[in-house]
Amino acid sequence: MIIDFRYHIASLVAVFLALGLGILIGGIFLKSDILASRQKELTDRLEVQIEQLRQKNETAEKELSSLKLNYKAQGDFEKQVLPLLVKGRLQGYQLAIIETNNYSFSNNIVEAIQLSGAEVSSITTLIGDLAEPANKELLKGQKGWENVNDNELAARLAGAIVRGLLGAGNSDQINSLVEAGLLKISGEYGKPLNGVIIAGGSQEHEIIKSSSVDLPMIDLLLARQIPVYGVEETTTSFSYMKEYQKKRISTVDDIDTVSGQAALVMAIAGQAGHYGIKPTAQKLVPPLSLE
Repeated sequence: MIIDFRYHIASLVAVFLALGLGILIGGIFLKSDILASRQKELTDRLEVQIEQLRQKNETAEKELSSLKLNYKAQGDFEKQVLPLLVKGRLQGYQLAIIETNNYSFSNNIVEAIQLSGAEVSSITTLIGDLAEPANKELLKGQKGWENVNDNELAARLAGAIVRGLLGAGNSDQINSLVEAGLLKISGEYGKPLNGVIIAGGSQEHEIIKSSSVDLPMIDLLLARQIPVYGVEETTTSFSYMKEYQKKRISTVDDIDTVSGQAALVMAIAGQAGHYGIKPTAQKLVPPLSLE
């Protein structure tokens, strides 16, 4: 009985499916003219939309090409104007650069400073992330730092760098840090300085007060009456500007641009402020003058 009942259900389902399929096929043949008309309308609309998209794409490509040309022309113009804006403003100045995030973008800074008549006496680059366990071990391997806790390592490193910059007789300590692969130094330590530029910002993490060398270095330099200027690139994922500004130093958040380089020179020359394009900036550049 169960088998017969299932057989009847299957038969009924097959009949209804066949009936439905027949109705569908019959409707298609009966309304083939209507369907063809609707298909043509749909095809025409699609062709119109495709043509509109093609025209918009061509317009966008022309605008992009024009923007690229304008951007290049603007860049060339800015490079020609920069020497006029900064020439002689820092004549006789001795400046040091410290890169705290291993970006090595100091070339732009150096060129602008040299155009202003100043000399870059040294460039110090911190290599690697101090939060990495391997780097912490290297720091703890330094003479006299064996028992220093993690929170004090950054401050200890900051102190070593500042003393080195000022020629405080810790060349052995600096050489040891260089040999350990924690520092890279070019130029000459120990020259009298008119200011120090700290190039910070990070692509990986926000500034952490307990593990950052930036903030203790700023404190140590200001305590010695040496002006400090904080800079970073426009593409930095995590900005340090807000923390730098709490130390009451001038900042530039677009040092990779010509306007940022001009702003840095003018800030060092006495026009203190916070310059750039990020929310923490007060204005793009200081008031401009060729005098």
